[in-house]
Amino acid sequence: MVTTLLAALCLMSLCVVTHAVGVASALGHVRSRTEIGLRFWRDIWLLIVLASWIIVLHLVEICVWAGFYVATSAMPDLPSALYFSAVTYTTTGYGDLVLPREWRLVGGVEALTGILMCGWSTGFFVAVVSRFHQPQSRTINA
Repeated sequence: MVTTLLAALCLMSLCVVTHAVGVASALGHVRSRTEIGLRFWRDIWLLIVLASWIIVLHLVEICVWAGFYVATSAMPDLPSALYFSAVTYTTTGYGDLVLPREWRLVGGVEALTGILMCGWSTGFFVAVVSRFHQPQSRTINA
């Protein structure tokens, strides 16, 4: 069980690093695009790009978990692992695929990690949108 938890914590840590690098990259992009006076459609385009980038980050993180499931033979193949990882990370949890007994705890940690990463993404997105509505300054400060 300790080995399983360590594996799950390593995967969670990899997701945090991936998300931190991705959000920092997006922040740099947002800072260069949020000067005072931008028009509505440019703001919308920025939000589309930002939302797309955030989804890509989550998909990369889902792939990390799926790769682990395939590498440890916890899932029979990559398509199954990707599907299982996506429904677990997003906490949809259909239950049509399940991990073997020795890896079940990893699935729970993936779900908790997905909740945290989605919350982080939501917080970042809300911070960007809220800057659009601040009349004094539209630059994002970290």
